[in-house]
Amino acid sequence: MRGVPPALPRCRRLALCGLLLLVASCGWGGSGSGDGGRPPAAPTGVTAEAGSATSVHVMWNAIAAADAEVSRYEVYRGTTKVKEVPGSEHMVDVTRLRPSTTYVFTVRARDADGRLGPRSREVRATTPAAAAADRSAPTRPARLRGEPAGGRAVQLSWSAATDDRGVVSYDVYQGGTKIHSVGGSQTAAVVTGLRPGTRYAFTVRARDAADNLSPAGPAVRVTTPGRDDGTSSAPTGFRAGTHRSDGAYYIDLSWVPPRVDGMITEYEIQLDGRTVTSLVFGGEAPRDRARYSFYVGREPGASHRVRIRAMLPDGTWGGFSAERTVRTGTPR
Repeated sequence: MRGVPPALPRCRRLALCGLLLLVASCGWGGSGSGDGGRPPAAPTGVTAEAGSATSVHVMWNAIAAADAEVSRYEVYRGTTKVKEVPGSEHMVDVTRLRPSTTYVFTVRARDADGRLGPRSREVRATTPAAAAADRSAPTRPARLRGEPAGGRAVQLSWSAATDDRGVVSYDVYQGGTKIHSVGGSQTAAVVTGLRPGTRYAFTVRARDAADNLSPAGPAVRVTTPGRDDGTSSAPTGFRAGTHRSDGAYYIDLSWVPPRVDGMITEYEIQLDGRTVTSLVFGGEAPRDRARYSFYVGREPGASHRVRIRAMLPDGTWGGFSAERTVRTGTPR
């Protein structure tokens, strides 16, 4: 914690640094989709690749925020819903499948008001035969290379790994997070959804039919060209108000986390142009609308400017939210 405004009295400085209170209402929900009552569109770009003899990796394109505010994606195997992920994610591993079996998958989007959109096109994936008593992992993929494919994508390629029973898939990691998977016959992938002007580190691991995973090869580091204006990585729907409790005033914040791959657990809060705290959610961080309150003193009519930004899963800070001005003693 650093940079508390010098004009604040000592008691308020102590409160800002030591008594920041996380309210219990870090809840789900959020505003409606704002699309006139229409459900989200069907997800596009759906693909399915066998990850092992008992798993399939399903991916799809995120629905643009301008089209609908997606709260959840639902993944179906045939007519059965098998997975549900937050709207910030657009990939999932479907497990506990049978070897040597063809499966059909579709994806549907659900908005913040509970409206369920139509199914995507069907995609098929066939799991390979089971490998009995196979405990030997593939070799690590070698000679990983990467180059930008515009400001928001990276093209990766590597040398094939070897395995005594055969490589079924390759998993692509950004830092320590799995972000993509391709079939064992492929030795290249395009990673999308990145930010311009940002340095990324990628590794690749090979997987066989028995789910044995190779060690990661050396990481490749790629910097995307251009400059990020922060718009795509900033919290949206940012609101600020105040409330009074036991003679003291608190600023109440709420926002929608930016739509990125992975979970966001940390935020930086700025008050009057200076950082006053880093907020870290323990356990399950909110995926839809998040809420937070903190103490600012006992003086009524005090005016404050506040904004917030997120620590993204790739380890970089996202863009700042819109700045809001609040006055103690004035309800939101």
